[in-house]
Amino acid sequence: MSRPQEPHRPFFPSGNPFKMLQRKSPNPSPKLLGLLKTFEEALAERFRKLKPKDKQEVLTLSWMRHAIELLCQTHDDIKILITDLELPVSDWDDKWIDVYLNSSVRLLDICIAFTSELSRISQGHLLLQCALHNLDASTLKPMRASSSLDGWRQHISSKNPRLENCFSVLGGLIDTLNLPKVKNCAKGKVLMQAMYGVKVLTVLVCGIFAAAFSGSANKLADLPVPRTYLWAEAFVDVQDYVNGEIRNIFSSGHFTVLKELEAVDASVKKLHPVLQDGVDIKAEELQSSTSNLRERTKNLSQGLDLLAKQVDAFFQIVLTGRDALLSNLRAGSGVPNTKQQINNDERQFVR
Repeated sequence: MSRPQEPHRPFFPSGNPFKMLQRKSPNPSPKLLGLLKTFEEALAERFRKLKPKDKQEVLTLSWMRHAIELLCQTHDDIKILITDLELPVSDWDDKWIDVYLNSSVRLLDICIAFTSELSRISQGHLLLQCALHNLDASTLKPMRASSSLDGWRQHISSKNPRLENCFSVLGGLIDTLNLPKVKNCAKGKVLMQAMYGVKVLTVLVCGIFAAAFSGSANKLADLPVPRTYLWAEAFVDVQDYVNGEIRNIFSSGHFTVLKELEAVDASVKKLHPVLQDGVDIKAEELQSSTSNLRERTKNLSQGLDLLAKQVDAFFQIVLTGRDALLSNLRAGSGVPNTKQQINNDERQFVR
């Protein structure tokens, strides 16, 4: 992927850690090790929080929203760590600029794909609302309700083309996990170790989402990580637990792996044969099934809205980082900060 024509500014507010690679420096001091320990302990706790208390929580919309919240917190933490490291403001090496820009644009692409899928699922809400309207006792129209429910199932089972490239994009992120070792910079060593943890959490969460939305666990990643990291045990535990449960859900042949969506589909399946009979509809049974569908539809709609907002919040964190990178590098090089050109660069990468 080509880089913008203008110089860039570092995403990191305090400067460029990678130029320090060329300077000789002792091993991390107790202060630096303390900063790293604090960061890794917080990351380990987030991995522990990511593990559901019950397997039934896996791939609920509320759990998925929680996962994105933890991801946002961790990406914010890396910015705080860089400030605490007091890295000097300096130009990045070209290869590191490319690594960051390519990684960030992959995350933007993934967020766009996830938002598109959440929007597509939400669009089915109108069909469910039409069905519920035609199931109201005062305006009962069984055949119209049945037709709307058929339309909903067809809509939900259709494929979203934006999801097709998610796994290849994730593969590109995984390829950036193994960064070169930092030999001559104590602060660089700390930063690289922290950033490795951030990327591992990012790949884990985005991989789970991609599998859930695409309806395929075939490319669900099982990342190997060195046991030397303070968060490694917690990461392996949650990865094995969640990935294992997702594979079990897929192997059971469910219509969808998203729990709230599956609940709505179960209600639709229960209603459908009753409505098709048409003649001998029992009022009490119909009322109970309709009430059940209405409640589950409401839960699905609310869950999708909240998750979409959280995905957008993560998108904004990544996009803000790109803006800071471009702005700081332009300021450092003396290039005029042209807002229109920044917008053009962003549109180019998001595409």
